[in-house]
Amino acid sequence: MGLAACSDDNNTAAVIQPSDDIFVGQPVGNFTAAEWYPGGELGTTDNVSSSSYEDETPAVTLMGKSGNFKSGELFFERNFVETLTQSTPFRGLGPAWVRTSCIQCHPGYGHGKRVNSYEANSTIGNGYLLVIYHPTAGVDATGKAYAKDSYVTEVTGMPQTKAASPFLPPVDESGISIAWLKATDGALPTTFPDGETYELIYPEVTIAPEAFNTNPRPTNYEVRLESTIGIYGTGLLDAISEDDLKAQYQAEAPYVSLNPAMWDAAANNWAATAYYSLADGKWADGSEANGVKAIKRYTYALTRASLQDGAGANAIWNITNVTRGDRTKLYTTQAWANAMAENAEVIDKISQAPSLPYYADGTREGIAEAVRGLLSPTTDQTNNAWHNFTAEMNDQSYYDFMVWHRGLAVPRARDLNSPEVQRGKEVFYEIGCTACHRPSWTTGDDNYWTSNNVAAIGKLPQYPNQKIWPYTDMIQHRLFMKNDIRTGWCRTTPLWGRGLSLSNTGAEDRLHDCRARNEIEAIMWHGYSRESDAFASTEKFFNLPKADRDAVVAFLRAI
Repeated sequence: MGLAACSDDNNTAAVIQPSDDIFVGQPVGNFTAAEWYPGGELGTTDNVSSSSYEDETPAVTLMGKSGNFKSGELFFERNFVETLTQSTPFRGLGPAWVRTSCIQCHPGYGHGKRVNSYEANSTIGNGYLLVIYHPTAGVDATGKAYAKDSYVTEVTGMPQTKAASPFLPPVDESGISIAWLKATDGALPTTFPDGETYELIYPEVTIAPEAFNTNPRPTNYEVRLESTIGIYGTGLLDAISEDDLKAQYQAEAPYVSLNPAMWDAAANNWAATAYYSLADGKWADGSEANGVKAIKRYTYALTRASLQDGAGANAIWNITNVTRGDRTKLYTTQAWANAMAENAEVIDKISQAPSLPYYADGTREGIAEAVRGLLSPTTDQTNNAWHNFTAEMNDQSYYDFMVWHRGLAVPRARDLNSPEVQRGKEVFYEIGCTACHRPSWTTGDDNYWTSNNVAAIGKLPQYPNQKIWPYTDMIQHRLFMKNDIRTGWCRTTPLWGRGLSLSNTGAEDRLHDCRARNEIEAIMWHGYSRESDAFASTEKFFNLPKADRDAVVAFLRAI
């Protein structure tokens, strides 16, 4: 189906390849017709341009919720501001924060970019969150015992590096150092058998003790980076049933070690710590769901169960510290509150600003008491002694945000008609990559849970009984990489739509800390250690001829 044209130079025929548009929705080679639509009929957009990560799903359109989707999108894209004036839009930033907007971490709604220095607000696309944890068990400065790999408690789980005047940030960015080092001691050579080479790099991150503006300061800590992932299609992952998740764990358990925090190998069932207790809420059908426990499925560390109480729903509160009707406490720590209440310069500045809620009676003792109380994570802002609380994000805005978050579509696949892409799929399956990157799921009834304040306003997009192709098993595995992720366990990241990362975000860095600058590096990090759950597949990839390696990359970019 090509068009022949004559060359002025040699009169040889040149074949012009047609666009893949004529093949979309049709079975081609070893791809079914359904694989063109990774998010199913209700979750896929036909847009494959540089804005494809931003589209609403057909489910949103069918519900007539496009207006809510657009309104919710604003809260993702706009910078929040410090003012507490109720008439000011996007108000309530602080008193300490991680970023001023969500899109700063998720450039183009996709995976974060690799950076060389930690500058939270000045480097757009820096998706890094600091992970500050104890590498060994011990006792902190207050005499409280902590476990190995536990987060330090002196700063928040998503450590904040910005603060409103007159306060100092919990972590001073000038004390954070990121060095990119070359990994040269992997289990496989960095030269393929045919002579082509590749390079593996990894970050080494340190934070100087004096960079912590807390009392006490953390001790016995290490630092890792975790980058944001693409947020498109997350509503579809929420629609996978827990029964199907359990069946996947049971299918893998005989062949690979699973995180004991998630899976009880002896009982062949969920571990007690695999459950997340959701707050009061309702199911999509309107029935009560108070105190329900759900299986964790979100974040690299599998810390959250439902999209409606995790991922973006949690982040829109703790990244900006913007309070809601269901999140009336600030995202802070007592160690930071103590340090600010004890800082003479902070007290001096507040004493000169009677309009601040921290001013109290104007005495140094009164100001210190107000600062310690208001900045405390235990203070319910709806009922405190210093000022009247009004939620900085109202319920309608939060509802719109959740319509947007649950309503983000997956871009359709591209180039499935290409013989190279078809060969890449064949090789991807043959070398065993699908053991973890499970190609497809069929969603359940999607009777989702949501908080009462969202349920009272309306329904969210639903994706029942959709065949989807995210290429993830939703399970954590270990790759044993140099300077590995905290705990070593990392959820298999979905691969759908990643081939459009460069056009949507301006970068195509991969893995949890952006250490892989392309697909080849990402694959080879899977085989850095012979202990890796994916070593056998990586070794097979290493020994492939270049044409097959290139075909696997073409396949990854197509899906």
